Amino acid sequence: MSKNKAKILVSTVLTSSVLLSGCGLFGTETEKKIDPPKSVTIKEETTSKKTSATEASKEAPANTVKTELYLVDKDGYVVPQTLDLPKTSSVAKQALEYLVANGPVTDLLPNDFRAVLPEDTELSVNIDKDGVATVNFSKEFKNYQAEDEMKILQSVTWTLTQFDNVKTVKLKMNGHDLTEMPVNGTPISENLSRATGINLDTTNVTDITNTKPVTVYYIGGEEGSYYYVPVTRRVSNNEKDNYVAVVNELIKGPSEKSTLVSEFMSDVKLLEAPKYEDGKVTLNFNENIYGSFKEKEISQHLLDSLVLSLTEQEGVEKVAIQVKGKADIKNDSGKKLTEPVTRPEKVNTGSF
Repeated sequence: MSKNKAKILVSTVLTSSVLLSGCGLFGTETEKKIDPPKSVTIKEETTSKKTSATEASKEAPANTVKTELYLVDKDGYVVPQTLDLPKTSSVAKQALEYLVANGPVTDLLPNDFRAVLPEDTELSVNIDKDGVATVNFSKEFKNYQAEDEMKILQSVTWTLTQFDNVKTVKLKMNGHDLTEMPVNGTPISENLSRATGINLDTTNVTDITNTKPVTVYYIGGEEGSYYYVPVTRRVSNNEKDNYVAVVNELIKGPSEKSTLVSEFMSDVKLLEAPKYEDGKVTLNFNENIYGSFKEKEISQHLLDSLVLSLTEQEGVEKVAIQVKGKADIKNDSGKKLTEPVTRPEKVNTGSF
């Protein structure tokens, strides 16, 4: 069974505790609920995609700030999990300290997730006016398994670049610049960024030089604990429209070897080229976007994946959906999609 066709199974067990809120779209629950300790909610963004490393989230309980930590799940994927961390003046430094194994994150870890930095690693973070976050690790940083090398680079980079005042990341150990990782020698760019990708998938790519990266969000986890997983795929340079490339990768679905699934069926198609204006992308699909749902209802999880994926593209802040040129559609909870959907401020928010 292909990962796309797994949609029918997934849509019967996924619940709307994984929700995307946007203008005119508010989350409601379906009949089946997942276990409260593992609920995953993504909330409406009110300002920008990211939060400054000097700001605290208004959504967090008193004396805490919601922070995305890029942790590793049992299948080895680097996944954002949003946790309530203590308020501090050094939010970026604290975020990395919560990536240290057997550190302060221990009691907050979701089931089957682990922190990726070696135990007892100490660190400092300096963010300059150009948005470069320089991280200086202690000597304990080199005490990791070789298979974690790329995961560490991705976890640190994506955790830090959630903050609005961090554009790129530079790594040091004991005050010396790192040009390669200390265990397996993975080269380190002078300025790491999200453009480097995450959970890299080069399946069926024979000539990487003629491709470009796009990051899309698939669904991972198990019944009762589903979450969104960013995956960077390589697409042909011949595809000039990145929005089309993103949609095509969602329709194609994750690799057959992957444990991830997609809500998109293989017969979903765009009827015309996406339109971009003032931060909004408008997509016009055929009726197969409805999948197994009754007419004019679209899976909420499909919408979530679509919006998260498209807003990874530069300048995209919201997504408008049409079917055969009409916007008279609903999500699978019956809520009308009267306005474009915005990216959430934080991803995979839950109480653990």
